[in-house]
Amino acid sequence: MENKKQEYPQKTVPECPFLPLRPSYMVRDDEFFMKLAYNQALKAWNMGEVPVGAVIEFGGEVIAQAHNMVESMRDPTAHAEILAMTQAARKLEDWRLNGTTLYVTKEPCPMCSGACVMGRVSRVVFSIPDPKMGFLGGVLKFHDIPTLNHSIQVESGVLFDECSKLLKTFFALKRAKP
Repeated sequence: MENKKQEYPQKTVPECPFLPLRPSYMVRDDEFFMKLAYNQALKAWNMGEVPVGAVIEFGGEVIAQAHNMVESMRDPTAHAEILAMTQAARKLEDWRLNGTTLYVTKEPCPMCSGACVMGRVSRVVFSIPDPKMGFLGGVLKFHDIPTLNHSIQVESGVLFDECSKLLKTFFALKRAKP
């Protein structure tokens, strides 16, 4: 069987109408780190990716930042969370991400939720729930399965309005006919 590279039509990227958020470095709370994740989501948008961004914090410092790169890398695992976790593991020189908090603009999917458990992420803070694919409360509370060997503290709703508007606008513009 001949192995042919599948060609995809060039996709147009709608212009992003949102500006980056400017977090205050004086207060490094959940909103601070989520603003950084939001800014990563804007980068994803500008690359034609679904605008999801992630930041990993350890000891009050950012140790990883990433955004979706599924389309550009042609890799179904290139979600913001996975890419950020890979960076964080390199930074900490350990696959165990104990003591870290993952901030992500949209609730993690099954793959990313599983990676959080496997990578021993201590806490996940997401902005908007995903009732169709979210596995930290949307479809399933994966982190609450009692037989797992690691538990994750999960919180949601930080910058809900901003992140919700970003995703809804992206898909509305992508679906609009020129």
